Amino acid sequence: MVFTSAAPKRPGWWLRQLIRRCDAVIATSPRSAAFLERCDAVIFHGVDCKQFHPAADRQALLAEVGLADQQVIGSFGRIRPSKGTDLFVDALLTLLPHFPDWTAVITGLCQQHDLPYLEAMQQRIVAAGLHQRIHFVGDLGSADIRRWYQRASICVAASRREGFGLTPLEAMASGCVPITSQAGAWPWIIRPEFGVMTDFGERESMISALQSLMGNPTRVAAMAAHARCVARHEYSVDREAELVNALYAKMASDGAIR
Repeated sequence: MVFTSAAPKRPGWWLRQLIRRCDAVIATSPRSAAFLERCDAVIFHGVDCKQFHPAADRQALLAEVGLADQQVIGSFGRIRPSKGTDLFVDALLTLLPHFPDWTAVITGLCQQHDLPYLEAMQQRIVAAGLHQRIHFVGDLGSADIRRWYQRASICVAASRREGFGLTPLEAMASGCVPITSQAGAWPWIIRPEFGVMTDFGERESMISALQSLMGNPTRVAAMAAHARCVARHEYSVDREAELVNALYAKMASDGAIR
């Protein structure tokens, strides 16, 4: 019996009793490992690089949604305060008037109790006259989400709190530059060669990170290519499976599995 934890908090009493009876415990990041009484391996989640990959023709994908000759900044996941969507929108309201070739797309489910949060952001976007350049496209199917990753050049993950946080890896595999907060596993994944990390909840840090890339398309292209290579070679789902299988093989050789 192997337990895997991605939680950024200490397990509750009942779960701790179950974990103590497991043969091995995997954490998906050093952050989650720090909350466990024991951890036999830290194995990062991987991304399916066959499903998530760059577009053969990004401009064609942009043209099919009326965004020809635009560059896209995407944000993927739920629409709620813990995801920091408001921080992303704040940065966009400041920057987009100065970068006419950029458009932002925000995907994800917004639950009923978070609708006031979404509506407040939409009202601010309309008031700024940017409702044609910041698009909330809703809760999409997996194929449509993958196409939006392929359309994007930059992916922002501004979470205030996260377990692991897979969207930056999906973006990297799709040929996007990730901009993240310091939540989840991201401090152990994002490196300056291919991504940018921002300070928790800091609007100015997000603005600075985006501005440094939006004005430099050559840098964006180089970082995106690097990000794709890192996703394929270091964070593929195949690599994750190999490491999990290796743990089971070790347990079998040690006699933990009968």
